[in-house]
Amino acid sequence: MPSTKEQIQAIRAALSPARMSTYERAAPPRGDDDPSALNLYVWNAQLSGAFMAPLHICEVVVRNAISDALEAKYGARWPWSSGLEQSLPSPPVGYNARQDLFNARRGAHTTGKVIPELRFVFWQRMFTSRHDNRVWNGHLIRVLPELDTTKSVRELRQGLYDDLEAIRTLRNRIAHHEPIFNRNLAEDFERISRLIAYRSTATAEWMRTHQQVMDLLATGP
Repeated sequence: MPSTKEQIQAIRAALSPARMSTYERAAPPRGDDDPSALNLYVWNAQLSGAFMAPLHICEVVVRNAISDALEAKYGARWPWSSGLEQSLPSPPVGYNARQDLFNARRGAHTTGKVIPELRFVFWQRMFTSRHDNRVWNGHLIRVLPELDTTKSVRELRQGLYDDLEAIRTLRNRIAHHEPIFNRNLAEDFERISRLIAYRSTATAEWMRTHQQVMDLLATGP
């Protein structure tokens, strides 16, 4: 069997020195046989995997809440509503929500088939001020009943957008196998839990019962 030093060198070469440098700066090896950086790498990977279930539940819950609001405004077949189409921005560069909707409904025949095809950013950008009068002033509290009703719809909607931006960043880093250990991961988890709870406290409690994130955070690398 190869020595610990040889194992570390082989793994470091396979993962690439450039990739490992981030972990080595955070957990500087005390010698050629010190696995601290690799331990941090594994812990980061384990946390990334553990976050997937809470992120999955959060995304499904949030997009279903938005779908409920869109149905109330534009009807059960809201993805094909010309009113919704016209409410979406279609910039010449950058993310195009209208084109995203067109792409998602291509070949689909039901709203349920369109929903999972829309990108995460589509759902996030539904929480912009352009939709306040059309959708959120009348439906935000109904579809997310555990929101703080002492705040204005504008404040609540902006808070949702900001939370989803943080989650989107976390989600993208995980999807691209990037480091997440240098984030405030306890805060990320609470943000995910809070978003779920706005729709359903029972669902948030169920997610927390089955998650593994907090155990990994407690044990460390």
